[in-house]
Amino acid sequence: MQKWTKSTSAMQHFGVLLFDGFSNHCLANTVEPLRAANTLSGRTLYKWQFLSLNAGPVTSSSGLQVSPHDRLGNVSGDLLAVMPSYGFRDHGGWRTQASLRAASQRFRIMAGMDTGSWLLAEAGLLDGHRATIHWEELTGFSERFPEVEACRERYVIDGNRITCSGAMAAFDLVMHLIGRDHGQALALEVAQLFMTRDSARSHMGGAGSASAFVNKALALMQEHLETPLPIPEIAWRVGRSQKALESRMRADLGASPAQVYRRLRLNLARKLVSETDLPIGEIALRAGYDDPSAMTRAFRAEFGTSPRAIRAAS
Repeated sequence: MQKWTKSTSAMQHFGVLLFDGFSNHCLANTVEPLRAANTLSGRTLYKWQFLSLNAGPVTSSSGLQVSPHDRLGNVSGDLLAVMPSYGFRDHGGWRTQASLRAASQRFRIMAGMDTGSWLLAEAGLLDGHRATIHWEELTGFSERFPEVEACRERYVIDGNRITCSGAMAAFDLVMHLIGRDHGQALALEVAQLFMTRDSARSHMGGAGSASAFVNKALALMQEHLETPLPIPEIAWRVGRSQKALESRMRADLGASPAQVYRRLRLNLARKLVSETDLPIGEIALRAGYDDPSAMTRAFRAEFGTSPRAIRAAS
């Protein structure tokens, strides 16, 4: 079962190793959810650095130039995301292989993003592991590296090795890591921030057709925050029994439909408290509470503070 509430995990340090030709999309989908998790939790859960093999700037496939924070050889951390994207074959060779093998001794987890899997495999760092890569390269990858079990999946987590098939999958992967390490409540909140309609898939990492009705239930909840629907009606609308919805949502998100629905409504209330001057009574109504006192009690139980305290501090 997934964790619903956020944990007290220590801050994690990520390195993002960029090569000329990296994908802006993949980079943004990797770091923006981390930034959002920090913002929404009010804590520094993640820190990241952009790295390169050399000290000079790195240019993306669309011409965006990034000045790395440091060279790879100077940095250690919890996870290294290797991100070459386009022209990845030009970035292989003994120097890259040696740098990645050395980095594997300093980083707890090595992750190949998009075509980064190829460079990890070339360095021998995926031997005996399940792995994926951008699907256009999957056949060549499996032929070139028979000691790696190539899989046509959005992402693969196999011990201390992570591989990811592309930019959209990078978002799913990072959402999964946020949910795993800090609870599905935070992952769901990040998904809301990015207006991800398929919220369950985003932080379950592609839970598949078995969770399609959970996605539909979440969409219904998000569409009816001001006038909440009864849970039995939500179950009926998604074509499942209430018991089936309860069971699947607990399996996917680690919480009951009622808990998830309450969190969505209170997330809205917190946003309105922080970003508007609306009276608390009006905010309560918009979040589906007829009684402002009831909303305040629920708010305090969920977030450990009151709406007025948040407003006073902002």
